[in-house]
Amino acid sequence: MITFVPFQPAAGLPMRRGFLPLTSALSALMLAVVAPATVRGQAQDHSQHGAPAPAVASPSPASSAAAKAFAAAAGTPATIIVAHGGDSVWNQHVLDVARQVKTGAPVEVSFLMGPAAAKTRFQDVVARLEKGGASRIVVVPMLVSSHSGHYDQIRYLAGDSITLDDMMQHHLHMAGIEKPRTSVPMVMTKAIDSAPELADVLTDRARAMTNTPREHALLIVGHGPNSAEDYAHWMQNLRVVADSVKARTGYRDVRLEMVRDDAPAHVRAEAVIRVRELIDLQNQLTGREVMVVPVLLSRGVVSRSKVANDIAGTKSRYVAETILPHPAMARWVESRVREAVSGTAVKAAAQR
Repeated sequence: MITFVPFQPAAGLPMRRGFLPLTSALSALMLAVVAPATVRGQAQDHSQHGAPAPAVASPSPASSAAAKAFAAAAGTPATIIVAHGGDSVWNQHVLDVARQVKTGAPVEVSFLMGPAAAKTRFQDVVARLEKGGASRIVVVPMLVSSHSGHYDQIRYLAGDSITLDDMMQHHLHMAGIEKPRTSVPMVMTKAIDSAPELADVLTDRARAMTNTPREHALLIVGHGPNSAEDYAHWMQNLRVVADSVKARTGYRDVRLEMVRDDAPAHVRAEAVIRVRELIDLQNQLTGREVMVVPVLLSRGVVSRSKVANDIAGTKSRYVAETILPHPAMARWVESRVREAVSGTAVKAAAQR
């Protein structure tokens, strides 16, 4: 586990307003994470752009029936990797993963947004797999978290009993994406969440940052959701990953935080302050620059410039190396498919 290290500021060290000693500040952050959320915020993540939260049903008779149909069908399942989508460079990393995945059956990609979305519509990919003889399909959301608006979109497309709000429906409509008309049973897995393969990726990224990790602190920075409830879920999952990275790399201190990039301006501003203060605290603990690693799926404007601008002026080192490309992500898809075949993926997705 990641341990809290008692810290006292050096004599004469200026204490800015709201700037607490390490144990106090991090205890406050932990309270923000573990306190139960009573209201799911109206703005979710960048998939919703301020839209109200979708109504979620869990687990529904429809999803249970789909699970039974999937289990009853014979043959190795085909796989659809569903990702957010971005520019051609962003998309290519996802397509490369699909080519690397070895399941013994076809593996296709569908993008929800961006220039490629209209060319990889979910219903078209399902129809193509069905025409090719697929008897069942596993839908793997290539998202950092299962607690996001995009995850709910994919649940809707995969046939779960979930109602999307007008904004979310509009996003699908703009790309011509709709529920497929198919008799092939489908099941949907979890997103990346706390997968050990993510720890593999971040361990490699962290090791590449310095040859003396025991002298440094590491901060893992993610995009994050908007609502407090989803934020808690993101942090709970990523703490498992951070613990693994610390144990495997030997960094003196490992923390994580979200910039909540699509939240209202005042929420994002506060998140950035928290990130910067964590860097300051870790720098005071070690006396050395803090290594900053992003937990972002693929290279885009957030990884290339936003995070760098957010931490500019702090005593830190940042390299915009994202989760992709990395061979562990093909293994992650294969693992999710195996979970689907064994039946564990269905239970996990239904409990979201």
